[in-house]
Order: sequence, then structure tokens, then C-alpha cells
Amino acid sequence: LGRGCRPPRRPGDDRGGRVSVIVFDTEFIEDGRTIDLLSVGLVRDDGATYYAEPAETDRGRASEWVAANVLPHLTGPVKPRAQIANEIVAFVGPYPEFWAWYADYDWVALCQLFGTMMDLPPSWPMFCRDYRQVTDGSTLPKQDAQDGPEHHALSDARWLARVMEAQR
Repeated sequence: LGRGCRPPRRPGDDRGGRVSVIVFDTEFIEDGRTIDLLSVGLVRDDGATYYAEPAETDRGRASEWVAANVLPHLTGPVKPRAQIANEIVAFVGPYPEFWAWYADYDWVALCQLFGTMMDLPPSWPMFCRDYRQVTDGSTLPKQDAQDGPEHHALSDARWLARVMEAQR
């Protein structure tokens, strides 16, 4: 995915494993002090997708904007955070490389499924790559509308995966 974005095997990986490029997006509630995950959508470089919404999130804390623009698009599946974390580990494989669009809060929301940054799976990077920063938005091709609603984590992740593929 993306020009120059498909990485080689990890150095020293004697098991022949390869890096999985994962494009993802989240939706969340934030109040300037906390980020509370509402949904996460991931697209793996083979086209497989994953989507879930944490059961523990208090949707009543959503701002007016989130209530109007995000909550109507949450359709499940709703699962416990620990289950989502386990399913994501299985989905991304042992050597993921994460990409997102305006990635800062998304990365924090994803990582918090595991606790602190120190609690991430051992072979995971402690950072995410931000495609918006890489391109500075200036080289993006015109894209058709998303295949689903804007501000839906999986729809947004699919859009970015298509953008990155078009740049390849």
C-alpha cells in the first residue's frame, strides 16, 4: 500500500514472517483530557477488514458533534475491549505496520485497548505512520466518495487504503 510504503521482512526475522500493512481509523469521544474509543476499523494489505465497537464506552459522554455525526453510524458488533484487543492481535499478525490519516488520536485510542504503550504486543511498533503527513495532502488523487458513511471507522479506513493503493 502506498508508494514506498510496502516494507520488507523485519531484520533478523528468521521465521520468514512479513510485515502486514494495516490501515485503520477510529471514532472516539474526547474531552481534552481523555480519549474514549467508540469504534475501530482496520484494513489489512490483503483486503481483509475488521470492525468493532467497545461495549464499555459511555456514549452518553459524546459531544453534540459526535452525537450528530458519529453515533448514528455505530451499528456494531459491540464487544468487550479485551475481546477487541485479542481479535486485533490475531487480525494484524505478528509484525504490523500501522497507517492512518491524521493519526495522533487514532493511535492513542487503538493502543489504549492494551493499556499503556508498554503493554502493546511485543513485536508491535510503538508508533503509527500518518499518511496525511507523508503526502502533506498535496499528491492525493481525486477519490470517489467513500463506500460508506463518513465518520465510520471502517469506511474511513477503506477510503485511506484506496488512496494509498492509488499512490502505489
